[in-house]
Amino acid sequence: MTRLAVLMTVYHRIVPAELAAALDSLVAQTRPADEIVIVEDGPVGAELRAVIDGFVDKRSEARTVTLARNQGSGPASAAGMATITTDLVARLDADDLAAPDRLERQLAWFADHPETDVLGTAVAEFRDDPAETIAVRALPETHEEIARYALINSPLNHPSVMFRVAAAEKAGGYRDVHFMEDYDLWARMLAGGARFHNLPEPLTHFRTSEQQLQRRTGKGMFAAERQMQANLVRYGLISRPRSWFNLAARTAYRLLPTALLTRVYGRLFHR
Repeated sequence: MTRLAVLMTVYHRIVPAELAAALDSLVAQTRPADEIVIVEDGPVGAELRAVIDGFVDKRSEARTVTLARNQGSGPASAAGMATITTDLVARLDADDLAAPDRLERQLAWFADHPETDVLGTAVAEFRDDPAETIAVRALPETHEEIARYALINSPLNHPSVMFRVAAAEKAGGYRDVHFMEDYDLWARMLAGGARFHNLPEPLTHFRTSEQQLQRRTGKGMFAAERQMQANLVRYGLISRPRSWFNLAARTAYRLLPTALLTRVYGRLFHR
């Protein structure tokens, strides 16, 4: 039988109650994970420590990977992946929630579509109550659409994905690409011939806020964008002139006033 791990990274700014809710959503799965790996990305503090320890003590399938200092999502994800021996791994952010049938439905897709290496889904965005969906963030569904979309933007909602461990390892796994470690991994997997798909159903509840959107426009983003575009050129996905166009377009988008940025984001991603 196909074995599945869930990988989650946690750092000190996560709200303890939100982490507890995310972990509870994994316990409530109709098809539970065989392993739950929680990576502590640096010291997490007493309250988060209590949530993590309480969960691991009660769940035999759960374990932690502890990093001495905060390294960021890419290195933390790589540290967690290095401990995983299952066939598939699902991602979930520490402040999001998985729908009860998420893992079951994604596993069913892999069983029916053995050619698929990476499977994402739409996500239901919410502010405070996951039962109150603000909007659904959906991305292209077919491999061909995803491959085209990846030339300008990350083609998957990272907290929704499930992927084959061997395919990710073949591409080199997660790397330290600031803010874009997931996009960078998908780009390398696409360049290496991996097959992708997105389900249109929102199977993950994605916590959002204006502050979160603003963080994606803050300090360090231009350097991150420039690095990501250089990576896309190096992987053979785009030309250098296309990288300049992408950098200009994505930087202009991030420089929009918050109110306008929110509206444009909705037009681009919501349905």
